[in-house]
Parts: sequence; C-alpha cells; structure tokens
Amino acid sequence: MDLLIERVYQELLPNLQIESLDPHHPVVVHQVPRPWQLLGAGNYAAVLCHPTMPDRVVKVYAPGRPGWEEEKEVYRRLGSHPAFSQCFYADQNFLILKRLHGTTLYDCMHLGLKIPRQVIEDIDQALQYAVRQGLYPHDVHGKNVMMDAGRGLVVDVSDFLQAERCSKWQDLKRAYYWLYLPLLSPLRLQLPYFLLDVVRISYRWFRQIPTHLPWVKA
Repeated sequence: MDLLIERVYQELLPNLQIESLDPHHPVVVHQVPRPWQLLGAGNYAAVLCHPTMPDRVVKVYAPGRPGWEEEKEVYRRLGSHPAFSQCFYADQNFLILKRLHGTTLYDCMHLGLKIPRQVIEDIDQALQYAVRQGLYPHDVHGKNVMMDAGRGLVVDVSDFLQAERCSKWQDLKRAYYWLYLPLLSPLRLQLPYFLLDVVRISYRWFRQIPTHLPWVKA
C-alpha cells in the first residue's frame, strides 16, 4: 500500500489531466500517465488503477468538484462490508479504494445474463446496513450495483449523505420482481443499449411528474 500511495503522489497526480465540463456529464480525462489505466469516469471523478496493484483503485475528483470529503465520511461509516468497497487511504481530492469486480445489472440486461434473486437480496441487506450506520442510500440504480459470482455489490456510495428520499432502488426492486423474474428472466433476452436508455430516460421523465396529479400514484 505504501508503494501505491507513493506512486499516486509521484506519478499519477502530477501527470493526470482531468476536467469536469458539466456536472451532469462524466468528467473528461485528457491524459493518463503510463502505466496507469483508466477504469471509468463519473460526473465528478475518474477511477484509475495501477497494474501492480489490481485489487486497489484510485478515485480522483476533478478540480473544482465537491464530494471528496463526503465520500470519505461515507466509507468511514461503512467500514468493512462484503457488498461495499472500502477506503484504505484518503487525501485532498482522491481516495484509494478496494476494487470491486463484477457486471452492473444494467450490463447484465444487455448481455442477457441471469440475475439471481440472491443478488437483489444482498444489495437490499447492504443498503439496510448502510441505514444502520446513519447513511441514506441514494441514487442506487442499475449502473451503480453489480453482480459477481451470483452475489450483489453496491458500487457507488458517493451520495449516501444526502438525506432526501430516493426511490430508485425500491423502483428497481419492483421492476425485478414484477417484470424481470416472471417475464424477462426465462427468455434471457439481450436488450440493446438504446432500448435500455429509452427505459432509463422514460423513468426519469415519469419521476418528474408531480405526484399530486389524480392519475399519478405517489
């Protein structure tokens, strides 16, 4: 771990070029120093790894974007739990985390992979654990949870300090039990990304409709 921290300060941070152009779109990574590898980019931060430490990732926040201190606190409260990552080190604007391996439920739908009931139960129990730690599971959707060897994982906890109500996970569970299990799971359909995006956008639009309208249930 000490060697990885040294490489972060000496190799990664001085040479990484990352920019957030819009808080509603993923950050833009202009340059990654070798041999570091870019694993993904969110709206505020990028996730990278070094090939000599494949079980650790470094999450670097873009300049000017908030959230680093909040995410550090979330991981402090979570501690060590099999369904969550774990923070091993944190300094201004970056965290060193346990790397989670698996396939997001969003990608499972695209690939036609069967999602066992155990995956949903694992995630549900993990979120209940987070609540007991004084957190507020927020923005938990198909791209933020994964399946690995038939077990469920929660990938993104950066918004778990936001106290406002978020129904995304409950809505996903309903879709799983009412639609996926009885209809989609036996067919093993491989759904194209454009169709999944249509569903995602339609869901966002529906959730913005005022619930006081007589034809919308709260």
